[in-house]
This record gives sequence, C-alpha cells and structure tokens, in this order.
Amino acid sequence: MDYKPTGVCSRLIHVELDGDKIANVEFVGGCAGNTSGISSLVKGMDAHEVIKRLEGTRCGERPTSCPDQLSKALRQALGE
Repeated sequence: MDYKPTGVCSRLIHVELDGDKIANVEFVGGCAGNTSGISSLVKGMDAHEVIKRLEGTRCGERPTSCPDQLSKALRQALGE
C-alpha cells in the first residue's frame, strides 16, 4: 500500500503488512538515514504498537513528522 504523506520531506511511504505485522516500510525522500532507520526498527513489529509509539511525533516546529506520517499510513493500511 502506498501513502502520500503531507507536511514532511518524504514524498511517499510504501507499507507492506503481513496480517497486523509490518513486513516492510520504504520511504521515498526525506532524511535517508532517519527513514531507513525507522524502517529497520519497525520491521516485524505489530502495526498497532508502532502507531501507539509514533503517532503525534513532531519534527521541530512542524505539527507532524515522518514517524507520525508512518502512523497515519499504518492506520490506512489497517483500514482504520
């Protein structure tokens, strides 16, 4: 599933789930080190737990961040 984030530098988040577990996450654009780190950390985790941990994360003065946008992408992928 592809999600188009808003308010952040990344232009696309690709999410693959295996049931409720995260099989793969890829960010297009954004801070390469941070987004690849996030992708590695969440792989294999329960999507609900990732949402709980990342939702509401801000990037400086911005009201959102790539982790926050990932939580929105996961909610969409889960059909929430």
